[in-house]
Amino acid sequence: MENSLNILRKVESSRGIQDNQQLRAAFFPILTQEDPDPHLVMVTKQVFANDKFPMLNKYIRDIGMVRSLYDKTAPEWDDIYPFFCRRGYVFVIQDLRSRFRSEGDGKYFHAHNPWEGDDGYDTIEWLAKQEWSNKKIGTLGSSHRGIVQQQLALKKPPHLSAMWVEAAPTNPYLHECREGGAMSLQMFAAIHLHALDCHEIGNDKTKAREIMNAMRNMRDWIQKFPDNPFDTALKVAPSIEQTAKNYLLKSDYDEWWDGDYANQEKYFNEHADVPLMIACGYYDNFIGASCDYYKFMSEKNKSKTSLIIGPWCHGGMRAEGSSHGDADTGIQSVWGVQKYNEERLNFFDKHLKKIDTKEKPKIRLYIMGHGDGRKTKNGNLNHGGIWRDEIEWPLERTEYNTLFLSNERELTPFLDAEENSKITYKFDPNNPVPTIGGQIVGMFEIIPEKEGGPKEDFVPNFLDQWTLVRNNMREVISAAGWHQKESEMWIGAKKPYKLLKDRDDVISFETKILDEDTEVTGEVVLKLWVSSDCLDTDFTFKLLDIYPESSDYSEGYHLNITDTILRMRYRDSWTNPELLIPDKPYEISVKLWPISNLFKKGHKIRLDISSSNYPRFDVNPNTGEKLGFHTKKIIASNTIYTNETYPSRIILPTVKN
Repeated sequence: MENSLNILRKVESSRGIQDNQQLRAAFFPILTQEDPDPHLVMVTKQVFANDKFPMLNKYIRDIGMVRSLYDKTAPEWDDIYPFFCRRGYVFVIQDLRSRFRSEGDGKYFHAHNPWEGDDGYDTIEWLAKQEWSNKKIGTLGSSHRGIVQQQLALKKPPHLSAMWVEAAPTNPYLHECREGGAMSLQMFAAIHLHALDCHEIGNDKTKAREIMNAMRNMRDWIQKFPDNPFDTALKVAPSIEQTAKNYLLKSDYDEWWDGDYANQEKYFNEHADVPLMIACGYYDNFIGASCDYYKFMSEKNKSKTSLIIGPWCHGGMRAEGSSHGDADTGIQSVWGVQKYNEERLNFFDKHLKKIDTKEKPKIRLYIMGHGDGRKTKNGNLNHGGIWRDEIEWPLERTEYNTLFLSNERELTPFLDAEENSKITYKFDPNNPVPTIGGQIVGMFEIIPEKEGGPKEDFVPNFLDQWTLVRNNMREVISAAGWHQKESEMWIGAKKPYKLLKDRDDVISFETKILDEDTEVTGEVVLKLWVSSDCLDTDFTFKLLDIYPESSDYSEGYHLNITDTILRMRYRDSWTNPELLIPDKPYEISVKLWPISNLFKKGHKIRLDISSSNYPRFDVNPNTGEKLGFHTKKIIASNTIYTNETYPSRIILPTVKN
């Protein structure tokens, strides 16, 4: 039996599809729940053309809907739509406009398509008109499939009845493309995959080959792109290429970033009031967006809003293993497809079918760090963790503890008494600090032919290119938790491979050895005084759980928990950047992404400050020139102040249970 059946329909437009373009969807209905051998009913084009589902007329169905820029025939759906269909749902997967089998004008701009909300509205309302529909439509999906849910929710389609939004940004400028004012280079890598099935390439195998060749050499292209954004393989897909350029060159928050199709959070007052489940992982760089989304909707809406936060990286909720990066977060953290499907079914049964399912807690948090710190049988750090139910976010019982940065490189409750204490280091943009894990959505390349990947001269037909690449990808930079030591697997690392803390351009501040378990849950806030001898520079921040030395880890284990960046010209405003006055101290306020981690007795809490984290972020040339158009790179002398006049400190949200 086919994995999917693509059905063509001109959606009767009330809002968005005024040009009569056709959007294709796959429909998966079931004949009857009472059938001893439940099965899918494959609906023919003829049946669909007559707007009839005769086999469904007897059975009124709830509808689950996904709108996707990814291939709806991909194997990832094989464990999802049958699960829902066998439980009485019609499952609909729709191609977005100008993607795959949907029509369009050929233009596609990744997360900046003004028509997405209206297209989603039209699709939901068309589904609600069908005889076999009970007029209750639930939406689901992660990442970009979460973005398009938010976009249609701002249009308030009357028959939108429940939403499951997973790992989705609500403001691409802050969460996806330009975190802290720097470009997240993961987007350059990801957008190549999005180019493969855009209509601008179509079945032109020469163009497709250029994209695929770039993906075979993604490490080189990532390193080339920030310095030479006008010469990339993306030129064969001009709309996609322009999007990549905008992500790099539109460094100021302007009208391009401001529409409801790009920055949903600005328009959340218009969001539909429906039951909403929000889910994300701590090692996903959309974790901050998810928590803010929950907070806003739980206060605004009368319908129940719920939140699930696990120890996962992007897409890790569906993972079958407990290792994320090099850290194992324990068997309790594993959901896998079965648990994942059951949780979503419980949610939709309750809110679409009104089945009295077991009430789930409003908030479910995974508290990392309950493991024994030994190596697992698979060679990973046993970091462990436990689930805990909560009723609000942030937690009302949080205590905010301030630790000062000292000239002795300590995190201490006591302010440094030295009048002029400070720490200065050199930041060379030609020798950036390499990225070692963290909150990365994905940087991928095609597996080489010699390692089992596809033949280098083989380019499949349009619509098969994306699937071929997606099934033959590997990470360029791995996400999640890793021992913070350079090695050959990390871009930019050089021999002799050092612990990051031992680099001259990484300044580490540690607590004393903890004499009791300390749980940190929430947003860690930094209030720092810094300066530079340049007109612009970056400061990067990383919070770590430092394991003691052991027979398994002779250096201890330096586990990254969360990190972010601030480009100094954006220290006060995303819209009106201001260059630095050289050597003038500035106070900056930075929020690290939300976490929940138990720092065990015998461990240390560490804050690493530097000025680069590459290629997670592009490297600041330090010149103050227009970003993306710099003509040179210069070495910056950057300073962190640690005295009474300029007290730099970290504020930890600690929780006692």
